[in-house]
Amino acid sequence: MAKFFQEFREFAVKGNVVDMAVGIIIGGAFTLIVKSLVADVMNPLIGLLVGGVDFSNLFLVLRQGAVAGPYATLADAQAAGAVTLNVGLFINAVVSFTIVAFVVFLLVRTINRLKREEAVAPASPTEQPCPYCLMVVPIKATRCGHCTAALPSQAVTNASVEKRSTEPPETPLAK
Repeated sequence: MAKFFQEFREFAVKGNVVDMAVGIIIGGAFTLIVKSLVADVMNPLIGLLVGGVDFSNLFLVLRQGAVAGPYATLADAQAAGAVTLNVGLFINAVVSFTIVAFVVFLLVRTINRLKREEAVAPASPTEQPCPYCLMVVPIKATRCGHCTAALPSQAVTNASVEKRSTEPPETPLAK
């Protein structure tokens, strides 16, 4: 039993689990902020633009409740026991989702941009192609191990490889 609790403790305090827990807590707090933004800022502005419609009270009555409608608010309809189609609450949820998705997109985009900046520069090459036979030889080699040609300096080698020179080796060694 002690081993079980030890394994659980190791699992629970791993970095990934702790990071996930922090993310869930921050996500919950962020959800409250987005709900407030949608309900208290976005919906009144959208309602003002479309003629004073309050989305939170936009609903359709599918079946009358114990007290017959019309119902002024969604709360009145629900209190009367009416079956309603809550279109306004759905619109609020869509607006909330759009805001959250946009913020997550911006966050991921920023993280990806930072990761690209952290990318390590490629290491300097350790091999080079022979300008004559195009076989790969160590960068410090002075002769090609394949065609035995004398290799020029690194700067000259880069230029000659780009030209893909097919000239015979300068001083090949006999095999």
